[in-house]
Amino acid sequence: MNLKTKYTNLIKTEAKRLGFLSCGISKAQFLEEEAPRLEKWLNKNMNGQMQYMENHFDKRLDPTKLVEGSKSVVSLLLNYYPSELQEDKTAPKISKYAYGSDYHFIIKDKLKSLLNFIQEEIGEVDGRAFVDSAPVLDKAWAAKSGLGWIGKHSNLITQQIGSFYFIAELIIDLDLEYDSPTTDHCGTCTACIDACPTQAITEPYVVDGSKCISYFTIELKENIPTEFKGQFDDWMFGCDVCQDVCPWNRFSKPHSEPLFNPHPELLSMTKKDWEEITEDTFKKVFQKSAVKRTKFSGLKRNINFLKD
Repeated sequence: MNLKTKYTNLIKTEAKRLGFLSCGISKAQFLEEEAPRLEKWLNKNMNGQMQYMENHFDKRLDPTKLVEGSKSVVSLLLNYYPSELQEDKTAPKISKYAYGSDYHFIIKDKLKSLLNFIQEEIGEVDGRAFVDSAPVLDKAWAAKSGLGWIGKHSNLITQQIGSFYFIAELIIDLDLEYDSPTTDHCGTCTACIDACPTQAITEPYVVDGSKCISYFTIELKENIPTEFKGQFDDWMFGCDVCQDVCPWNRFSKPHSEPLFNPHPELLSMTKKDWEEITEDTFKKVFQKSAVKRTKFSGLKRNINFLKD
């Protein structure tokens, strides 16, 4: 066995031990196919007020500009599909990824452990860990690394387990064996396009971020445009509709990460509880959650927007 194969196997075995669903590896190089796509998307203002999407255009497409001398992008998936959902079917809804503790911290810790392991086992390896907070095109790298294909709703899908997982990566200056992309299995299905409450999927594989419920409820800091009144399908933080209707998510299995389990009160809160939520309850229930990003005032705005 050559060293490349040995190191690749070591990294993938350790990733599994750390709880990652899967691990795929790509050569760190300029993303040629994605460049025109990203440019077109930005030119159409589909990023809405997410100005940060316009920053670091070159770094977003070239990992060697993020990590000097980088040779490999190690992509990782971490399942977050919950075993239980919110009980009150009429209550405002929260995206499943935000049920538990903020994933940024949990995944960052796992990535640091993986990088430490690589440095201990292999030696002088330099690199950085990324969890969707840096200019890295996570889904493009995961697809390039054979972890799934990008579906018509622009999320990564895997035949075995659907799409309810986080994507993260290590960009390192180590030569490894590279995986090949998998094939697209969306076929003629348009379930996600048909189901999107705000018609944000403007054509297959293109999502207008400025029309997405997740954008309105998390990213948008001002009032939600009134023309979308009645179209939110009761989502107060994020939206899972395009994933919920995807046939491949029949294969989703509950995660085994205790830190992703929701606060005991979260799932049992009724519609009335949400409408009367106080700042104290907000702080208690979302103490470590990604929901804190929208702040109490933002969540109240979203809940009020859902009212008749």
